Amino acid sequence: MTNNGLTNTSVLISGASIAGPALAYWLRRYGCDVTVVEKAPALRPGGQAVDFKGATHRTVLERMGILEDVRRLRTGGRDQTVVDADGRRLAVIPGEFTGGEIEIRRGDLARLLYERTADGCEYVFGDSITSLTETDGGVEVTFERGAPRTFDLVVGADGVHSNVRRLAFGPESEFVHFLGHYYALADVGLDGDPAMYNEPGRMVSLGGPKAPAFLVFASERLDYDRFDVDGQKKLLIDAYQGGGWRTSEVLARIPGARDFYLDSISRVEVEHYSRGRVVLLGDAAYANTLGGFGTGLAIVGAYVLAGELLAARGDHRTAFARYEEGFRDYAAIARKGNAGPFLAPPSALRMRMRNWMFNSTLMLRMMLKLTDRFATGIELRDYSSV
Repeated sequence: MTNNGLTNTSVLISGASIAGPALAYWLRRYGCDVTVVEKAPALRPGGQAVDFKGATHRTVLERMGILEDVRRLRTGGRDQTVVDADGRRLAVIPGEFTGGEIEIRRGDLARLLYERTADGCEYVFGDSITSLTETDGGVEVTFERGAPRTFDLVVGADGVHSNVRRLAFGPESEFVHFLGHYYALADVGLDGDPAMYNEPGRMVSLGGPKAPAFLVFASERLDYDRFDVDGQKKLLIDAYQGGGWRTSEVLARIPGARDFYLDSISRVEVEHYSRGRVVLLGDAAYANTLGGFGTGLAIVGAYVLAGELLAARGDHRTAFARYEEGFRDYAAIARKGNAGPFLAPPSALRMRMRNWMFNSTLMLRMMLKLTDRFATGIELRDYSSV
């Protein structure tokens, strides 16, 4: 399908993970001149596993022409055993629950989307936006390294800690709400079957779907530098002192972990997705950390946002309003729940109750049915006919 309704419309997208390149794919297909700026010096490889669930996600991937590639790169979706301090089995978390219908490493998905868009879009790595000034004819943008440029539209697809949202909407504290837990992903080089261990307010997982080592712990809000990895590693080690099972093995390897990431479990809430010529997409607008729907929301949101721009023939006011109107109810799942107490229950009783849910076939089926209903709760418009 070729449609030149957006020819010569210039769009700057901040963020080259999932939402940004997904939007770039559609906008370039519809005729836009697309630039993607990414603070990291290159695509980030590896990372946690992400997943897709249900017919809505499949439909968008199929319309993008990448469904079979995603299936080819899918991970195993293995079951994970919940164990006690002596390694005895307490429950089994099915791969279908943790990995959805199709599970894929975030880095593999990002690379796939980049490969599908790199020839037709401009990617600028190792740079970041420093200011946004809207004029009658566009948005004047300055960068840390590159020369100033003007774009018709700017999209913040740069995650929970969105730089675009901070510049165009206000400080992060107004939109990012801490949910009482932190999580860490690390490659610590420990082998073994996927297993998860809990103590009240703490969880350690090895070999699971998220990362070689995945940890979640309850905490008051912590004050740390998001770019100081060594400081974050020390913070994590301090939080897990005295832990049972294989915790001491994990802690001993954290200082030398090759890949390491720590962040809060938080929810993003914005009153409106757009402000003037600037619009937010994905986690920048509707994140709920570890909620299980972030990647699906990013992919579907990119499809809807680009489609509404096409349908409105580039009229951003109309398109942004329709994007929000048509998508906000679907994204409402991001305003619900908190993965922290589920992954790291606060008491022994809550741990037993969570484990019982996985041991109950009826409860497990109900949970899977509920997640499928959330994942398919939007009627996709076919923009190829506009």
